[in-house]
Amino acid sequence: MHLIEAIFLGFVQGLTEFLPISSSAHLRIVGAFLPDAGDPGAAFTAITQIGTESAVVVFFWRDIVRIIGHWFRSLFGKLPRNDPDAKMGWLIIVGTIPIVVLGLLFQDAIETTLRSLWIVAATLIVFGVILGIADMLATQRRTLADLTVGHGIIYGLAQSLALIPGVSRSGGTITAGLLLGYTRAAAARYAFLLAIPAVFGSGLYELYKTVKEPAHEVFGIGETAAATLVAFIVGLAVIAFFMKWISKHSFLPFVVYRVAIGATLIVLLSTGVIQP
Repeated sequence: MHLIEAIFLGFVQGLTEFLPISSSAHLRIVGAFLPDAGDPGAAFTAITQIGTESAVVVFFWRDIVRIIGHWFRSLFGKLPRNDPDAKMGWLIIVGTIPIVVLGLLFQDAIETTLRSLWIVAATLIVFGVILGIADMLATQRRTLADLTVGHGIIYGLAQSLALIPGVSRSGGTITAGLLLGYTRAAAARYAFLLAIPAVFGSGLYELYKTVKEPAHEVFGIGETAAATLVAFIVGLAVIAFFMKWISKHSFLPFVVYRVAIGATLIVLLSTGVIQP
C-alpha cells in the first residue's frame, strides 16, 4: 500500500511542480487524504523534486550546456564576462544564494511548523492573489537580456518563499519576474533554471539523511525512488505544456484554483474533517 501511495504522490509532484500552485502544498494536502492520512514529510518532498528538476535539465539541456560552457570559458578569459550565457551562469549563482542561506537558517521550522495545513491554506490564497495582481499589472517588456544582479537577488528572495508550502517555487519567482516587468516566458525560464542548484542541493542532502536514518521517514528508499521516477516522467510532460501555455494565456486559471483550494482547505480544517 505504501508503494501505491508513494507512486501517486510522485504523480502529484510531477503534475504540480511547474504550475504556480505549489507542489509541496499538494503533497501535504493529498497526503492527508491517503489511507495513512499523514504528512509525506519534507524529505520525501525534497527528494521527489529531484525527479521534476531532472525534467528541467532534460527540457533545457541545450541551454544548460551552453550556459555552463560559456561560464567556465569566461572564467579563463576566453569569453568576455558580459557574454549573455556567461552572465546567466553568474545570475543563477547569485539568485541561488538567498534560498541556501534561509533554508539553513530556518531548516527546523521548514520541516515542522511551516508544514501546518493552516499555513498552507493561507499561503495558497494570499500568494495566489498576489500572482493574479502581478499578472494584471505586468508590462511584459523585459526579456532575459535585461536581467541584472539586483533582479537576480529579488528572484532569489522570491524563490526562498517557496520554503513555505503553499507559496510555489515557480509561482513565487514568476510573480517577482512579472512585477519586475519581464514577459511570462522569460520569468518562467529563469525561474526554472534558477531552481536547479537549489532543488538538487536540497534533494541530495535530504537523500543523504534518509539513507543515513531511514527509520525516521514515512516512505522507504525504494518507495521514494519510485515516486521520484514518476515525478520525472510526468514533470517532463507538464513543463512542455506549461511553456507553451504561458506564451498565449494569463495565470488567471491558476489564481482561481489556488484560492478555491485554499478556501476549501480552511473549511475542512475548521470542521475537523482533516487535522492541520
